[in-house]
Amino acid sequence: MTLQAFREPAIVRWPVRSSMRHPFQFAILLLGSLMITVSGHGQHSAKSAATKQVTQAESSYVGSAACSRCHAGIANQFAHTSMGRSLTPVTPEFLKTLPVPATYYDAKSGHSFEVRGEDGKLYQSEFQIGADGKEVFRNTHPIEWIIGTGENGFGALLRRDEYLFQGPLSYYTRAAKWDLSPGYQNGDYGFNRVILPGCIYCHSGRPQPVPGVTGKYEAKAFTQASVGCENCHGPGAAHVAAMGRGEESPKGHDKTIVNPANLTGLLADDICMSCHQTGDARVLQTGKTYQDFRPGEPLDKTVSIFQVPLSREQPPQDDHVEHYFSMSMSKCFRATASGPAAKQMRCMTCHDPHVEPAAAEAPAYYNGKCLSCHTTASCKGSIAARQATKPADNCIGCHMPKRDVVVISHSSITNHRILARPDEAFPDEAFAQTTAAMPDLIHLNGVGARGAKATAVPALTRLQAYELLAPGRPQYAASWKATLAELEKTGAENAIVQAALGHRDLEDRRLPEAIAHLQHSLQLEPRQPAVYGDLSEAADLSGQAEQAIAYAKKAVELDPFVVPLQKTLISRLIAGKHYDEAEAAMVKYLEKFPEDDFMRKMLAIARE
Repeated sequence: MTLQAFREPAIVRWPVRSSMRHPFQFAILLLGSLMITVSGHGQHSAKSAATKQVTQAESSYVGSAACSRCHAGIANQFAHTSMGRSLTPVTPEFLKTLPVPATYYDAKSGHSFEVRGEDGKLYQSEFQIGADGKEVFRNTHPIEWIIGTGENGFGALLRRDEYLFQGPLSYYTRAAKWDLSPGYQNGDYGFNRVILPGCIYCHSGRPQPVPGVTGKYEAKAFTQASVGCENCHGPGAAHVAAMGRGEESPKGHDKTIVNPANLTGLLADDICMSCHQTGDARVLQTGKTYQDFRPGEPLDKTVSIFQVPLSREQPPQDDHVEHYFSMSMSKCFRATASGPAAKQMRCMTCHDPHVEPAAAEAPAYYNGKCLSCHTTASCKGSIAARQATKPADNCIGCHMPKRDVVVISHSSITNHRILARPDEAFPDEAFAQTTAAMPDLIHLNGVGARGAKATAVPALTRLQAYELLAPGRPQYAASWKATLAELEKTGAENAIVQAALGHRDLEDRRLPEAIAHLQHSLQLEPRQPAVYGDLSEAADLSGQAEQAIAYAKKAVELDPFVVPLQKTLISRLIAGKHYDEAEAAMVKYLEKFPEDDFMRKMLAIARE
């Protein structure tokens, strides 16, 4: 049988993406970036530490080690928290602490997985044993970092060709076993699930993604592995330089560093929200990356976070990484919102990022936080119920119970809605968070007023949010089209808008118009693999086989680890009767994605 017998039954489709955003698990949007340094603080007098000219060198990141020279106690405390151990390089000594070796068999795929230590290094493998007892394939890669501390579990990161990937196996503490990594229950991604900058931003100190190339990182992928001082306090070079010159500032007025305790409640919460409030869609502002966020500035200047409005008929049961919204719906938060700033509830009311009490210490520690506002007489529970908690009178055990994480097996997380009763309904405010200008989405982190009083969201930001939501929620397709029509009249000279117009026209089979818009988008921003993918489809439908192949090749060149793009190229080559080149592409595909049993069968058929 020849390659003519193999043709995708339907054209592979995927959402249009511009180089300025990229969807990822839990709808976080991002694009790679280099480390960005903040600009100087302007012309100032040479006499005062708070008013000195800050050079660009002084406005950069220095790493937590520089902070620890003066703040050794706090640094040591923080180093023992989960954030302070969020990402750990695999060393021979660290390897001794890991529960290896282990194997796992996935009945769904028929593939086996293995994790083992060898010569001081950690490895993961995926392999398949055929009916004859021989290996069909084996794919093995060294693991360079462990992500997570083991409270719920930990995962693995590896590097391939300067790209970072998730390992297929993760360890789950509650189950005390290795199992498929989160998301792998939806499909076998092998060692090809790229680590997106928006994800690793929250799990590391200072990642260095390459701009415009999804999943690619600098040779030194992290200038600091775990989350550190500057993630919350901002770049520290100016502060280190000022202290080195012996300069002092009045307490609470040091302009060379950010102290979250001195910020307004919203700005302080924004620091936490950057990682602890996922939302249903995240949209980076034009030209921004996650590395651009600076503590002390509104988070919305870098990324807008949106949530689908709650339904009274089906209120949410899962609040994984939705801590801020859950807290904002608590009676504690709402009751203090209109009070004096010092009395308003915010993340740091209960959490000191430098301190993480041990499990046995947590009830007493957080009881103290609760009793800073309440009294023992505030509790309406019966004496028997209060004594039945472990330990007795455990406030968080009753009012902030742990709940299973739907999207991650064998895991649980604290409910931040601070419930009076386990069956407590959402307050009426929870169902009135949208605005008249945007009635179908909640803008969670608007600058200034939030919820129903939030300011209008720019059309370009709304367009991207609707685009991300539409594939899983068809009701947003109409909002996407309406917003696009608005931008077509007012802001069409934009790569994102032109790509969207091209995608719309492609879906409507207005092929000449689609091609014109897509080409215009690439003129404005050349690094857009999905736009090349749409162009390939438009050219194919227009009978331009060679042009379709050229566009598909460019898409693969720009984003080499996206399976649909690779398969589309093979399909185009076959359609264009480039059979030898198609076979070579299939061989190359299997080198990258050896776990793809279907492609292996197709290659065997093609070679018959």
